[in-house]
Amino acid sequence: MIYKAVEFISGKDHYDKVVAKVASVRKSLWIGTADIKDLHVKTGNSSEPFLAVLARLLKRGVEIRLIHAKEPGPAFREDFDRYPILKTGLERMLCPRVHFKMLIFDFETAYIGSANLTGAGIGMKSNNRRNFEAGILTDEPTMIDAASEQFDSVWRREHCTHCGRRQYCTDPIKLCSITSVAI
Repeated sequence: MIYKAVEFISGKDHYDKVVAKVASVRKSLWIGTADIKDLHVKTGNSSEPFLAVLARLLKRGVEIRLIHAKEPGPAFREDFDRYPILKTGLERMLCPRVHFKMLIFDFETAYIGSANLTGAGIGMKSNNRRNFEAGILTDEPTMIDAASEQFDSVWRREHCTHCGRRQYCTDPIKLCSITSVAI
């Protein structure tokens, strides 16, 4: 296999190259973001919530893990409720210390950067409304492994017992299996 190693991503490339890659995931998608809002994606001549894409992936048997730092807003909640499979199939964890932004696609490619899972961050906003974001898209195995390990260490709650922000956590040190937390 030939690796392209690292590609710098900025501006609309977040949407064109990173979000577009989500639909082609075959086995697993790990998403880490500090902020999550009602992100939309283009479908033909219209748009749909990004959550619709995630719902289709879950129906295909893709494992999706989502870690985010705070509860999403009401528009996200409204979209979330439209796709019942998200309540049972999406593995979700809230951690107030998460500030990383990453998507790990089938453990073969990773996006690591500044863009949150929002319309202005990684979504389809116009260039005049989009945040100034930067990141990398890579298929370099050591970078994917490092990103996966950081994500997984939070997922395993490895940092919970010594966390200095436990008072802000909605589920402090609950070391049982991870399941969906209520939205």
